[in-house]
Amino acid sequence: MDQLFRFFARFPLWLLHGMGAVVGWLVYGLSSRYRQRWAENRDQAGLSKAQVRGAIAHGGRMIFELPRIWFGKPAPYQWQGVEHVERAYAAGKGVVFLTPHMGCFEITAQALAEKFGPQYGDLTVLYRPARQAWLAEMMKHVRHRPGLKSAPTTLAGVRQMIKALRKGEAVGLLPDHVPPEGQGLWVPFFGRPAYTMTLAAKLVQQTGAEVIVIWGERLPHGRGFLLHCNPLSEPLPAELEPAVAQINREMEKVILADPNQYMWSYARYRQPRPQPAVEQAGKEPVA
Repeated sequence: MDQLFRFFARFPLWLLHGMGAVVGWLVYGLSSRYRQRWAENRDQAGLSKAQVRGAIAHGGRMIFELPRIWFGKPAPYQWQGVEHVERAYAAGKGVVFLTPHMGCFEITAQALAEKFGPQYGDLTVLYRPARQAWLAEMMKHVRHRPGLKSAPTTLAGVRQMIKALRKGEAVGLLPDHVPPEGQGLWVPFFGRPAYTMTLAAKLVQQTGAEVIVIWGERLPHGRGFLLHCNPLSEPLPAELEPAVAQINREMEKVILADPNQYMWSYARYRQPRPQPAVEQAGKEPVA
């Protein structure tokens, strides 16, 4: 599988995105479960099918661009709001980057590591190892590159992230990821209770780190990506549950700004899976 990814990594981005768009529509047409979840999530956000029609193709593009992002020559990208990132780093308290399930996740981490790593140190990204052994092994290698580190979703990984923030470095998370049981709170997301990780809010509350919402917009015709960077609309509350709820509201704003690039097929409202025994043994939650 590694060799297959390396083969596709040679393709131009416009071709990969074109193939991905076709596959995205095929999956949508062939999977009734996919269509149902896509429609339910869209309806919950108060959007029509026409408003998010483009998200079907973007779902396939997200998969097909990975070989190029992981193994190919660097993809072109531009910045929008980079001055907010510069100010956050300059504050010296560490930076928590929050990225919803939209656009290209991988390019944001690579771009931040490339631009800010030499001056401010590594970006530590939270990850959950893939269930497939071949994919887990491949991801372990491709995500360890200059200026970029990975932290597992364990107590040790949380300590790694706190240590990085206290050194003035940065960490990255997908705060709309559904964490295991015991590691989140039920707070509204587009008006419906969704189990939401508490880790992002806790990291900020424990370290005083700055927060930047960042996502990588996929530009048309394979022209690359536009990285949108913005601070929170207001500081996070000191109480945990209101802070987690505000993070969800911040994600909603980003999603509604460009709903065609959000993963409407993501099972955002599912029940959390049981917490692994090794994590239950810890004294504090890890998400």
